[in-house]
Amino acid sequence: MPGFSIFPPAARKPMRRLLLFIGILLALHTASPGYAQAVNAQMQWHKTYYVGVVAYSPTEPLLAVAQGLGEIALYHFNGMLLRTIRTGHTGDIDSVAFSPDGLTLASGSADATVRLLRVSDGTCLQTLTGHTNRVNAVAFTPDGQTVASGSWDSTVKCWRVCDGTCLRTLQASGFVTSLAFTPDGQTVAAGNYAAVIELWRVSDGVRVRTLTGHADRVYTVAFSPDGQTLASGSGDKTGKLWRVADGVCLQTLRTNGTVISAAFTPDGETLATANGDLTVTFWRVGDGVSLRTITGVPVYSLAFAPDGQTLATASAKPYNTVKLWRTSDVTCLFTLTGSAGYGFSAAFSPDGQLLATGCEDEWNGVIKLWRVSDGACVQALTGHKGPVCSVAFAPDGQTLASGCTDDTIKLWRMSSSKWNPTLTLASDVCSVTFSPDGQTLASGGSDDKVKLWRVSDGTCLRTMAGHSCVVESVTFSPDGLTLASASDDGTIKLWRVSDGTCLQTLTGHTRRVNTVAFSPDGQLLASGSLDHTIKLWQVKDGACLQTLTGHQHIVTTVLFAQDGQMLVSGSGDATIKFWRVRDGACLQTLTQQADYIDATAIAPHGTALACAGGDGVTLWALSPAL
Repeated sequence: MPGFSIFPPAARKPMRRLLLFIGILLALHTASPGYAQAVNAQMQWHKTYYVGVVAYSPTEPLLAVAQGLGEIALYHFNGMLLRTIRTGHTGDIDSVAFSPDGLTLASGSADATVRLLRVSDGTCLQTLTGHTNRVNAVAFTPDGQTVASGSWDSTVKCWRVCDGTCLRTLQASGFVTSLAFTPDGQTVAAGNYAAVIELWRVSDGVRVRTLTGHADRVYTVAFSPDGQTLASGSGDKTGKLWRVADGVCLQTLRTNGTVISAAFTPDGETLATANGDLTVTFWRVGDGVSLRTITGVPVYSLAFAPDGQTLATASAKPYNTVKLWRTSDVTCLFTLTGSAGYGFSAAFSPDGQLLATGCEDEWNGVIKLWRVSDGACVQALTGHKGPVCSVAFAPDGQTLASGCTDDTIKLWRMSSSKWNPTLTLASDVCSVTFSPDGQTLASGGSDDKVKLWRVSDGTCLRTMAGHSCVVESVTFSPDGLTLASASDDGTIKLWRVSDGTCLQTLTGHTRRVNTVAFSPDGQLLASGSLDHTIKLWQVKDGACLQTLTGHQHIVTTVLFAQDGQMLVSGSGDATIKFWRVRDGACLQTLTQQADYIDATAIAPHGTALACAGGDGVTLWALSPAL
């Protein structure tokens, strides 16, 4: 459901933070349930002007927030402001929506125009004019070829995205507040001030149905994933579920405030409503029973413990915890308190006795070292000025590398029972990894390059260029002779370490590649992508042997078990999956993570798994049966 503005100008100021809070909670929870509390806590630090609408990207952990001065702020789910788009609108932005591929953002404004903006750089691709009053709602068709806009001029307009041509104007019964397309794109629904919902056939603009029953303005409409049910919310403090085929009202959901927004979960079994009393309610669609209000903790990364029997998951504010879980029966062994902020990365020491977690504490990065045996935090390493996105132990366990969004890599050395910083390397960095002999560190970053560093003195030995976009992940082969890199350009490259020659470029993923990992024997390479798939590649010739499907969101992390027979993956769908390598069978799915999983690590002996993500770091014990 795209964002919209439901209040007249005079009433907006006191409602700004209420709308921001409710919009963020609903947009994030329906896509990734655990992020709501943490994002609200993070974003309140940013200065806001007019804020009333938010939209969630379908492909990225990205939130668009419309604010005053014709600007749209783009935030990561961790609350970090990524960039601000100056749209060119001359009035408040009342509605925003991402295209299905996440590449284009539509905005509707009080200046009566719609703008189509390129998400990557904010370029205005089209300005759509024709409405005579403010545009309150925008929505893309599922194929992304058409965008609809609803206005206080009581019309809905359908525009061709490629050239901005107005294809059709539909006359509504009142000020249009909200729009939604059926999943097949053949029908558009609009809610309006006349307390009705109207449905039109997109192909010819014929009004096929008018739904009546609300006693006040309709502020939100949303179709179920199968297109058979329509949800609506109104100023009469009710939500309604309608059967699309014949317009029958199936359920009336009663709340204590105006139902401002509504959205279905991907399986269509639950509806979330954001209500004017600052609550979000979850309803069972089948019978309209109120199930709960928002609860949960975000997850951002995972890691296996060396012996494979324990998994770590890291948590965000206000929980700030790391949990250790026995994987065999998913029992929580203990909770490590004092973890700061989101867990972005996790790594076990080679002996499996320590777990390092990289996270964020109020925009400053902190690395925490945990004793796995009892969960005690033995040291916190500070000095970074942003989220710590990657941590790695050297093979001897005496050096730790950390990469941060502050464009530095820090090397920490164990001395006198304490870890101390020894070197700071200036570099864009998304990923760091040590060579098997511990003498070389590789990094990949937002400058599209791979760099090799001499650990002893921090000298940059080599810079390898070839990717055309951000390098998300780097990893050495077990023999240290080859380095693999994964990039937002959708490719994986294999480099000869000795001279930086690109040996192979692996293509096949349809979206950016987020993670790569070699099998223990070095013969296979696994990759995970934004296209929701994992691919297994034969290193010697670059052949794609298998494509593993099952995740419903970005695959953020992959790693092999120590024997090479099992692969573990973590995803933005908040699940961890275990795969049998020889045939690609999914052996088990863990769903205990509350939200986004960003990193994994296996303990040296294959008995534990650590996962880091939006709700922190959790340790799981691995069953020998796996």
